Amino acid sequence: MQSPVCSAGRIGHLVIFVAALSTAGNCVAEPGAADLARAVQNPVADLVSLPFQNNTNFNLGPEEETQNVLNVQPVWPISVSDDANLITRTIVPIISQPELFPGGDRENGIGDIQFTAFYSPKKPTSDGLIWGAGPVLVMDSATDDVLGSGKWSAGPSVVVLKMTGAWVIGGLFQNVWDFAGDDDRAGVNQFLMQPFINYNFPTKPGRFLSFSPIVTADWKASNKNTWTVPLGGSIGQIIRWGKQPINLSAGAFYNVEKPEFGADWTLRLQATFLFPKGR
Repeated sequence: MQSPVCSAGRIGHLVIFVAALSTAGNCVAEPGAADLARAVQNPVADLVSLPFQNNTNFNLGPEEETQNVLNVQPVWPISVSDDANLITRTIVPIISQPELFPGGDRENGIGDIQFTAFYSPKKPTSDGLIWGAGPVLVMDSATDDVLGSGKWSAGPSVVVLKMTGAWVIGGLFQNVWDFAGDDDRAGVNQFLMQPFINYNFPTKPGRFLSFSPIVTADWKASNKNTWTVPLGGSIGQIIRWGKQPINLSAGAFYNVEKPEFGADWTLRLQATFLFPKGR
């Protein structure tokens, strides 16, 4: 079981991170902070970025231990025509996995790398909708069996959103199926949905509140182990480290629905380095 000292330490990290966010507005004097915040909230924005998203999952597995997943997620847009971009997003998970069975050991390494390419029009529709669609590929790249599925998987991914005043509202949806890999491992049929509702403070440029849980379903699992449904939220702020704009955010999510040995809740801390054109 997770020790109280470790739990208190993680909560302390969250308090410190949120306190930094609450005072970070003093570091942001440029009007562009608000525009950068809205761009960060758009998964198909024409913006090069390098996010580091750290997810600490508490009370995971039969021994109720802690898992840590650092997702390194470079985003690189490519102009494919006068009217459209191809937004490439790679997710490299660096995992610290607790023992999942008696006598097992903690494993550290890289999980299954995911690559997505969204075709997205450069301008919103007449109704103000912004969208992107394309393939997602999950590679059999894990450095240990317990860190990945042992399969190559692929499927479609779609994102749609709308920006209205201070609000950014939308969602990302994908499903992948295995097509190659270890025949002795279980097949893959997995769904992911990430709705997002963001509010940008008009009087605090670059500061925002976000509701963006990552809901997943394993269609191969039994009914009671199919869904993981977290609820929670985060706060974010654009700051500048010298000339480098960075988006900082901190949030917590409680799993109201989860598999039998799934984590109870997640602490998410993220730093995204932004590289706007012409800066």
